[in-house]
Amino acid sequence: MGLTAKIRTRDGWAVSHAVVTVTDMTGAQVLRAEADAEGAVRDVNPLAPGPYTVIVTAVGYAPAAATAIVTASGRAEVGTVTLARQGGTELPPPGPWTVDPAHSTVGAVAQHLGISSVRGRFTDFTASVEIAPDDIAKSRVEAVIRAASIDTGNGMRDDHLRSADFLDVARYPEITYSSTGLTPAGSDRWTVSGELTLHGVVRPVDLDLAYLGTGADPWGGTRAAFRAATELHREDFAMNYNQVVQAGIAAIGTTLKVELDIQAVQGDALPQA
Repeated sequence: MGLTAKIRTRDGWAVSHAVVTVTDMTGAQVLRAEADAEGAVRDVNPLAPGPYTVIVTAVGYAPAAATAIVTASGRAEVGTVTLARQGGTELPPPGPWTVDPAHSTVGAVAQHLGISSVRGRFTDFTASVEIAPDDIAKSRVEAVIRAASIDTGNGMRDDHLRSADFLDVARYPEITYSSTGLTPAGSDRWTVSGELTLHGVVRPVDLDLAYLGTGADPWGGTRAAFRAATELHREDFAMNYNQVVQAGIAAIGTTLKVELDIQAVQGDALPQA
């Protein structure tokens, strides 16, 4: 096997239409191969020992380049190459963006019995993003989540989570998040600072945000994708219920991992069906 590589998007999906070009140090092309349906590139022709430049391209993605050293075996094992959508290292164009709940997920993960995880999501929410044209730090995010829409796939558990032991949705029907600032945290990452109101308590919460890129949709619009994560502690929001199954082990963990997969449509409203 001469060349092997895997081509993936930043969120782990295969890029099946990627093309890998290998050039020697003079710039001459010595190999060109296309990825298969799984994003894998396998070329059986051995390469002469020495250094090479590997360039990966795909329509709709920013190109990526890497250096490969081929040994006497004639193999070049490039590993996984991650492609970002075009524009994926910057934020979307300025202006309003409306989050599409049908193509977004607001989820959380909690530890159960100290040995496994329970996943849940909120199915009813609205959110908007405003990308500032002059100072990116002034960009804003606003979100409202209906607490009663929690869904973990188990009705009895969901009812308990809606009760006064946890979310107490009768008294606190909404969970809100309002950003207060945006700062770069790397070439393609951002930190969103904001205030989360949960269970009647307001706390500062930072989101670790990755912008995945922008692309056209089938309805003539433009969409942007984001992934964000943070961790919350239940006691910070006065949710102190716990059932200890043994010393030091709680039935439900006190730390929540929040995972957001967001798709937003350019404009101040969702397109009409």
